[in-house]
Amino acid sequence: MRAALTGGGLVLAYTAVISSADAITKLIAQGYAAPQLYAISGLIVAAISLAAARRNRARALKTVCPRAMALRALATVVASLCFFHTFRLLPFADVFVFIGLMPIMAALMSGLMLDEHARPAAWAALVAGFVGVLCLMPGGIGAIGAGHLWALGGVVTGTFSLILSRYIGRYESNALAQVFYPNLALGLSMAAALPFVWVPMPMLDLAWVGAYAALLFLARWLLVIALRLLAAYVVTPLLNLQFVWMVALGALAFGEWPAPMTWLGAAIVMVSGLYLIWDQMTPTTREQEELSLRTDP
Repeated sequence: MRAALTGGGLVLAYTAVISSADAITKLIAQGYAAPQLYAISGLIVAAISLAAARRNRARALKTVCPRAMALRALATVVASLCFFHTFRLLPFADVFVFIGLMPIMAALMSGLMLDEHARPAAWAALVAGFVGVLCLMPGGIGAIGAGHLWALGGVVTGTFSLILSRYIGRYESNALAQVFYPNLALGLSMAAALPFVWVPMPMLDLAWVGAYAALLFLARWLLVIALRLLAAYVVTPLLNLQFVWMVALGALAFGEWPAPMTWLGAAIVMVSGLYLIWDQMTPTTREQEELSLRTDP
């Protein structure tokens, strides 16, 4: 129960921080290409991770899962590019439509990759969350465009990265390594394209990129720890709490207000996410029987 509550609190903090970073992405995406944002921010996050590792005397950010870490780095790069174009093409709150698909995808991937199968009651909550997502679809299925396809690609690769983070967390406790390597890969890969897309940046925009990097470092560090405490299919529904922050930031910063059906869908997916936390805290019948056998004189 303590792990579930702590993990839930970390995810809640993550949603507030990452939504603020996403708002900066939407702001920057209108005037710059993706490599310019991610080359600078990725290398800044990697530098912060390296500095933190030296301060805490970590073992040079070594990892015992190099192949999984490489896959996670690649998935992070692809997901970042996908979501960059998503925020450029879609209203801020509409991105939540696809973030809401991540719990179901995480449940499927967790079963295949981690042998963490959702219980039947949890599947009911996941289906309810999908129904809520359908309520959020702006303009119906026929309104799907390039932004929605970019978002779908981001959800697939982003969920894959989360599952790999959960897998790596089974074998090593150094959360900084999982922040350092994906962002280093993002910064270096985007730097290769930077000469072709570079646009001079005023100091204010550079400050925004620096703020984005700091928020991204904090968010990814929080998420890695949360994934060590909670199953991935539990963490991803809680990410739907981003909707609250996305609506607030979209209204205040971009003048975007969601439609009534958006509020209804958000309520459904949030309730399903809270139920999954309760399901994580409740022992299964088998666990109850084993506990009874251990305590029975």
